Amino acid sequence: MKLLEGKIALITGASKGIGRSIALRYAEQGAQVAFTYLSSVEKGQALEAELQALGIKAKGYRSDASVYAEAESLVNQVIADFGGLDILVNNAGITKDGLLMRMSEEQWDSVIQVNLKSVFNLTKMAMKQMMKQKNGSIINITSVVGIRGNAGQANYAASKAGIIGFTKSVALELGSRNIRSNAVAPGFIETEMTENLANKEEWLTGIPLKRGGTGEEVADCVVFLGSDMSKYITGQVLQVDGGMLT
Repeated sequence: MKLLEGKIALITGASKGIGRSIALRYAEQGAQVAFTYLSSVEKGQALEAELQALGIKAKGYRSDASVYAEAESLVNQVIADFGGLDILVNNAGITKDGLLMRMSEEQWDSVIQVNLKSVFNLTKMAMKQMMKQKNGSIINITSVVGIRGNAGQANYAASKAGIIGFTKSVALELGSRNIRSNAVAPGFIETEMTENLANKEEWLTGIPLKRGGTGEEVADCVVFLGSDMSKYITGQVLQVDGGMLT
């Protein structure tokens, strides 16, 4: 029996990086997968074909999760296309790094909008269906930076810390409806986003396991939280960081 057999999942920002790894792991574990992409159209279309080749129903949607109306339209369309929604994975995110003294208002606003408001938008829309079903798992991708902060990433850290507070609040509000809300906090994961990080070596030396993680290792944690194996876990932040914040 596959861990996500029969479950319908929506994953945002899945055309590359951690989101792509999650979508593939979900398909391998039997989930039907709806996912979003925005700028990476070709990658999104390629992923849809790759997921379908694994023998599950999959569909990609070009949608901006940070725009309220688009989020509403997306969730309605997914429910119409798939017949329900069991798991929401809020993964879409961007970075616009810079020291606070040089950070523009646009750099601040865009990161908060994409990383934090998108989680509010999608969760608010998805919870209606989950409340009807009296079942659901919401999984928000945060970051160790949201727990400990990071110089040059005040905007990103604030957005990711906000996700943690939001996750715990939703767990308290929706627990009585059998809807779980958890967050996953990746550490240093080898993706396109971390390839050009200035202080990469500094990060790696501070990790007890002495290496960066992989998208698949984050995805395994997200599979666990989406599955019935975690049905008594809610309001938690699971760190996938090689012991970085131990």
